[in-house]
Amino acid sequence: MAMAALKALVGHTSYPSSSLLTSSSDIFTPSAPLCVCRTSRLIRPADSATVCLLRPPAPEPVLARVALARPGRRASVSATMATGVKEALPPALTSTSDPPPVFDGTTRLYISYTCPFAQRVWITRNHKGLQDQIKLVPIDLQNRPAWYKEKVYPANKVPALEHNNEVRGESLDLIKYLDANFGGPSLWPEDPAKKEFAEELFSYTDTFSKSVVSSFKGEGDDQAAAAFDFIENALSKFEDGPFFLGQFSLVDIAYAPFIERFTPYLQEVKSIDITAGRPKLATWIEEMNKNEAYTQTRRDPKELVESYKKRFAAQL
Repeated sequence: MAMAALKALVGHTSYPSSSLLTSSSDIFTPSAPLCVCRTSRLIRPADSATVCLLRPPAPEPVLARVALARPGRRASVSATMATGVKEALPPALTSTSDPPPVFDGTTRLYISYTCPFAQRVWITRNHKGLQDQIKLVPIDLQNRPAWYKEKVYPANKVPALEHNNEVRGESLDLIKYLDANFGGPSLWPEDPAKKEFAEELFSYTDTFSKSVVSSFKGEGDDQAAAAFDFIENALSKFEDGPFFLGQFSLVDIAYAPFIERFTPYLQEVKSIDITAGRPKLATWIEEMNKNEAYTQTRRDPKELVESYKKRFAAQL
C-alpha cells in the first residue's frame, strides 16, 4: 500500500514529509474539554450539544500484568518480559561526570529521561526484557558532557546505542535494530499487509507530531484534530487487538511517547480531550497504560505540562 493509499484509508489528505527531530533543542524536550466532531473541527462544550462519554486516561501510570499474546489468540500484549524487573534508574550524567569505559564490550543505551525519541528505544529495551543486557546511560541534555560528542556519538544526540564496538543512532532505526538483534518477544509483524502498514505508519510519525505541535504554537486546531483523526482511523485497520497492528508492536512504541506528552497539555491548556469521539484512541491509551515496559518510562504529566507551558505559553 502506497502512502497515498494509506491517507485514503484514513480519510485525510497528505501532509508534507519532514525529517525526525532528534536533537536536544527539539520541541519535545523541555528547555531549561474540547469535543472533537467527525468534521475534525474542535468545538468547545459551551458551543456544542455533543456529550462526550469517554473519560480521559488517568494521569498516573497504571501498572498491570497482561498475558503475552500467542499466535491465533486475541489478547493484549504487555511487557511480560519486563514484569518483575525493578530497575534502579541511574542519575543523568552531566558535564562534570566521568565517561563510561566506551567500547569495552558492554552494550549501552544512551538516553535522556526527557526525550520522547529516546523513550522509544527505552520502551523497546524494557519490553524485550533486556535490562540486564543493555545498560541504561542517561545524559543531561541541558548540561551534557563534552566526552559524549567526542568519544561516544559525534552527532551529539540521543538516543544512541553502543553495541558490537559501534554506535548507532535515530530512534526508529534503533527500535528495529533491537527487535532484530536481541532476544525477547518480536515486535515486528510477519504478515506482509501488517508489515507494509507498519512502515507507512512509521513514515507518518513526524508529520503527526508537527501537526499537533502547530496547535501549541497558536496556529489553529484543525490540523491537530485531523492528525488525531488519522490515528483513530489507523487504529481501526486491524480487528485482532486494540493496537495499530492489532497486537502490540514497534508502531505503538513509536507513537506512545508523543501522545503521552500531547494528552495532558492539550487537556489542561486548551481544554481538548483527544479521546472525545475517538473510541479506538481511548482504548489504545487505556491498553498502553497497562503496559509495564511503557509505564516504567513515563514522566509525571504535571512536569510535561509545565515544560510545554514554558515553551509555548507566549505563542498561544
